[in-house]
Amino acid sequence: MSGFRQWAQKQHAEEWVVFPDNIGETICIDEVALSQGELYTVVTNAAARSQKGSLIAMVEGTRSEEVSKLLKNISLNKRNIVKEVTLDLARNMELIATNSFPNANLVSDRFHVQQLSTEALQEMRIKHRWSAIEMENHLVKKAKDLGQVYRPKILSNGDTRKQLLARSRYLLFKAPGKWTRKQAERAHILFELYPDLQKAYNLTMMFRNIYEKAKSEQQAIEMMEKWHEKVYSLGFESFITAANSIKSHQQTILAYFKNRSTNALAENFNAKIKAFRSVFRGINDTAFFIYRVSLIFA
Repeated sequence: MSGFRQWAQKQHAEEWVVFPDNIGETICIDEVALSQGELYTVVTNAAARSQKGSLIAMVEGTRSEEVSKLLKNISLNKRNIVKEVTLDLARNMELIATNSFPNANLVSDRFHVQQLSTEALQEMRIKHRWSAIEMENHLVKKAKDLGQVYRPKILSNGDTRKQLLARSRYLLFKAPGKWTRKQAERAHILFELYPDLQKAYNLTMMFRNIYEKAKSEQQAIEMMEKWHEKVYSLGFESFITAANSIKSHQQTILAYFKNRSTNALAENFNAKIKAFRSVFRGINDTAFFIYRVSLIFA
């Protein structure tokens, strides 16, 4: 009744499906897990906005050689239509885009780039938290050896040091203007006790401002150079690693400032596939699942 048995792509659906007519000038490449963690590379048309006509290809795996080879089932004339490809910072996705769409400019997704600086900050917070846990364990043991009951020091907002560091996670993702009253109070105590976290937080806000305030590629270059100088002067190890990664992807990162394209539509498409998967409590027949996806999105 579904038409699955007569589907032209049924024989190879578990490995790859392509829909050349859905190709457009701006496309997105991302990966999605279908069942048991098995990854598929998904290519979508940004203009279709995760609706009908958005799915261009779905290929099993993420190895650039294999995915590129299968994407060549789409004619070169069709692939040459593509002028821009948005993607995350994975090198294999860059290779797939370069090999498959020779006329396209590659654009690194701003949210994945910003995530490098926020993860560097969170890594510093987590290190402080483990130190606080270790210190508390030492004090508990010391009190026990003396036959006493350990009572942790309570900060002015009611947190212990360990709780302060755990509960500060979400406020470090936000700009100060978006903090609640309690988050602002917690941030004040956190930065007073850990001034290095305040400096690191300021670095993440400085990097975010590049995307929010730079009006041109040249202005973004100048702001990014100042950010790199600040990172290297402070010497935070996690931020230096993030800065080096940003430098290695600088060309595709700066390409964002031409059209301000992001990979948000690819993430939206992947979220829809995951929601579709959860409705059926997993996938028993991958080929049939991909067929259903193609009926809706291809």
